[in-house]
Amino acid sequence: MIAETDKDTVVEQTAGRFGQEALLERVRLRAQRRVLWMRSRANRVPAENFSGLAISPADVERMLEDPVESAAKEEIFYQTDATARELGEQIRMADLEFSQDPTWKQLRQQFALSDFEMDLLALSVAAGADPSLLRVYAYLQDDSGACYPTPWLVGCLFQKFPLLSLSPDCSLAKWHLAHPLDQNANPWVANAPWAADPHIMLWLLGYASSDPVLGSAVQFLAKVDSAAKVCLYPQQLAKMLDFVQAVSQSASESKRAVTLEIDILGADGTGKRTLAGQFAATLGADLIAADADSLLAPDVARPVARERVLHVIRMARLTGAVLYWHGSDRQSSRVWQAMGDGSGLILFGSESASGANKSPAARFSVQLPPLRAEMKMELWGQLCSRPLPPMIAEWTLTPGEIVKAAQIATAGQNAVVDSFQDSMQLAQNELFTPLRCPFEWDDIVLPPHLRQHLGELERQVKLRWAVYEEWGFEKLCPLGRGITALFSGPSGTGKTMAAQVLARSLGMKLFRVDLSGVVNKYIGETEKRLKQVFDACERANVLLFFDEADALFGQRTQVKDAHDRFANIEIDYLLQRMEQFEGVAILATNRKGDLDKAFVRRIRFILDFMPPGPDERLALWQRALLPRSPRGEELLDAIDMNLLAHKMSMTGAEITAAALSAAFLARAEGSRISMHHVLHAARREMSKNGTVMRMGEWGN
Repeated sequence: MIAETDKDTVVEQTAGRFGQEALLERVRLRAQRRVLWMRSRANRVPAENFSGLAISPADVERMLEDPVESAAKEEIFYQTDATARELGEQIRMADLEFSQDPTWKQLRQQFALSDFEMDLLALSVAAGADPSLLRVYAYLQDDSGACYPTPWLVGCLFQKFPLLSLSPDCSLAKWHLAHPLDQNANPWVANAPWAADPHIMLWLLGYASSDPVLGSAVQFLAKVDSAAKVCLYPQQLAKMLDFVQAVSQSASESKRAVTLEIDILGADGTGKRTLAGQFAATLGADLIAADADSLLAPDVARPVARERVLHVIRMARLTGAVLYWHGSDRQSSRVWQAMGDGSGLILFGSESASGANKSPAARFSVQLPPLRAEMKMELWGQLCSRPLPPMIAEWTLTPGEIVKAAQIATAGQNAVVDSFQDSMQLAQNELFTPLRCPFEWDDIVLPPHLRQHLGELERQVKLRWAVYEEWGFEKLCPLGRGITALFSGPSGTGKTMAAQVLARSLGMKLFRVDLSGVVNKYIGETEKRLKQVFDACERANVLLFFDEADALFGQRTQVKDAHDRFANIEIDYLLQRMEQFEGVAILATNRKGDLDKAFVRRIRFILDFMPPGPDERLALWQRALLPRSPRGEELLDAIDMNLLAHKMSMTGAEITAAALSAAFLARAEGSRISMHHVLHAARREMSKNGTVMRMGEWGN
């Protein structure tokens, strides 16, 4: 036993001297003492000539000596020989100094290594630090070919008798800290040579580096850096901490080890890794972030994948860091079996909970919600000194996208908007096309009650986040906070134009869903394409316009065949997705009765566009027939607007088309637009719908 005063003295004298020097001194001193003993045995035997025999009878006699008796003689020699006693005192001090090395202490604690395993690993690492020791090992083992440490050599140098044997279940092999060199022979016999894992050897020698097996797929996030970032999800962080505290307390009371797994669910860019780092920092730990997609790709063989998983866990234990796996839901659940029990606390970043079944452990999941307005502002304030662009506050952007926006903020808001549109592939997409929005409120003619209803829709869209988030009314919309409207009425009554006016007034881009690109005859394809439409448009804060919506949102039918069943599945998906929609959508139809009643119940605004009356038609004719050209030239010649408005029942689209046709007729004749030009064009438009206008009633 070493006195406490001796320990204090050693600690004071060797402060800052841990590591390679202490390890080598410990091994060399024991080797010197063993050599002293071997020479003493050799000197007791008289020299004889055995005609070149490599092994003499004296050697055989010594080798066949009882191990216990031989060990006792060796111990007596170490106590009686003056040089051996001096070496013994130096060994005692070297062992004490080595035992204080924090790196080796952490290794032993984290991987539950026995004294025998620690000594074998020490011999292996020492040989890596000083290759000349390999020849010493060969001499000590009386075999020029045995230059690597063996369990037998551990027994000799550290007086571990009876000799202990290693097995595949030992911690040294289980965690790949060291490995037998000759896998073809029996690696678990006493004379099997061993070598330290390259990364472990560098780590123990003080060269803290990343594991070459893992490469750049693993990153180290210091707790100081993580704690300095804005916490965007304080509620989710608190839930994670409460879970760990509750389970850890229960495990402590029952005195059993437990593995904790937490799934952080959210799309790429939502800040799952950042939240994991903040969680680890709150626990006072760093974070090891491993990219599962890179390390465990489908083309990676399962044994290799399992080894990489083990190396990642090993690295987290070496650093005392919390482990986080990114993209874990895209990997086979069998890969995670390599973790086994007692892996400690592990975080998984997944897009959905469906792929998050890892192992039978205490598990908990948190879903990352869309960022609230105040969190966007706080994040932007930390990233950029410029004012917050309106699109950052209105669009459903991820933290990662806001970081990118801050990086190009100096280029202006238009550059930021264009960048996001390109990344979201909104400008050109086979599923939806952008519509120009040239019209303002003064350009559209509607009955007063309908115009008032549209104004209410506009105000709700503008104020939705203030009401939802600042006033707390979002709890009344548990499924989705989107706003949907149904524009119903005959063709040409202004449904599309109203959508254009709203989009321009709201400062939103208008995208019309291309039904030919969405509806697909193959099972499941329609739902897949609709998901792409909804996901892209609700995040980009655009107004989504479904023209001829009855083609998609039709009524469910009685199932008579497989076609009916899958058609109903599409409608059920649409119903569910519309409930979860976070954006603004307008459905336009001229067959309101064909829509499924379940859709109609869930639509917030239903606006009926009826054919215009005489007053509306008068206003439409006055807007359509321009009195003057941009240069001030008179264009009309005695047009009776009141007569046109009261005698001809036409929709707004028909009036616009007739006015345009009349302008072309007049231009062709080189005259102003007269009544006969307008009547001729109107008759052509009305005939498209089967309406015959008797020109005799108009004096023509």
